[in-house]
Amino acid sequence: MTSTRTVRIGTRGSPLALAQANLFASLITQASGGSVATSLHPFTTTGDKILDKPLQDAGGKGLFTKELDRAQELNEIDVAVHSLKDVTVTLPDHLYLAAFLEREDPRDCLIGPFARIADLPRGAVVGSSSLRRQAQLKAARPDLNVVTFRGNVQTRLRKLSEGVAQATILAAAGLRRLGMIDHAAATLPVEDMLPAGGQGIIGATLRKDAPDWLKELLAKIDNEEARLAATAERAFLRRLDGSCRTPIAAHFRLTKDGAEMVGEVLADDGSKRWRAEGVIEGRPTVFDAEVLGDALAEDVAIERAYDLEGVLPPDYAPDGEDGEDEA
Repeated sequence: MTSTRTVRIGTRGSPLALAQANLFASLITQASGGSVATSLHPFTTTGDKILDKPLQDAGGKGLFTKELDRAQELNEIDVAVHSLKDVTVTLPDHLYLAAFLEREDPRDCLIGPFARIADLPRGAVVGSSSLRRQAQLKAARPDLNVVTFRGNVQTRLRKLSEGVAQATILAAAGLRRLGMIDHAAATLPVEDMLPAGGQGIIGATLRKDAPDWLKELLAKIDNEEARLAATAERAFLRRLDGSCRTPIAAHFRLTKDGAEMVGEVLADDGSKRWRAEGVIEGRPTVFDAEVLGDALAEDVAIERAYDLEGVLPPDYAPDGEDGEDEA
């Protein structure tokens, strides 16, 4: 490598996105031994501009990435850094996910004067822009008045202080990366609120025809555990159309014996939920993780269809019951 090489890093312009891009840039500097420079190129995405309606009505996840995708296609930037849960499960043909950074805390935080969802007053107004969180809140507390709450972390905290809502839910990862975790009344266990697929993971997209030195550099900062989790959770989302239009959650983690994963889909009003769980024995590969995520999604899809339509395939058996599908 030579000192003349510079990696142009595309990012959204929000404080959280810039913090994540700066983290990525520091890892590039470290991995290259200081021989590669970095430059940040902030973009205002369509999702940043549309704040007056729910994401699912405005176009879904691609709203936060398409300007960056286009900039990569035009070779205006080399790498785009994203919160992985904002990235569509099917990427444009010219791109691939080249690196995943070490996962931050994937859990959600309750923000407001109450430390537990159960402690919220009856009929309390809770703000969230996430269909997943809205459905999970309604499933736990049907009496809550859950309203749409758009904007970045700072905007949502301001709305809360202005009394627009009595509580809100934010990702622990974002609060930690911004040094604002003290704003959380509590971090919610995954058993109470299963996270979004990819939550807490930063992903970097790269052109497929990028130079080998850049591909090799990103491979150095790729985190294996984050890649496994991202692969499993995105496989689950892909099978079930996880596009901001479906209340869907997925969480994969390594254990001392291998790995385990839980995934679920909920009715919009929280009145129904379809959940599947699975394990991998022994150290998983990326292939194992993808198979597990896809298999759990298939179970959820079939059971949801049966619940709504009353029909199961004649050869259907949940994972493990047929003795063959032991992902």
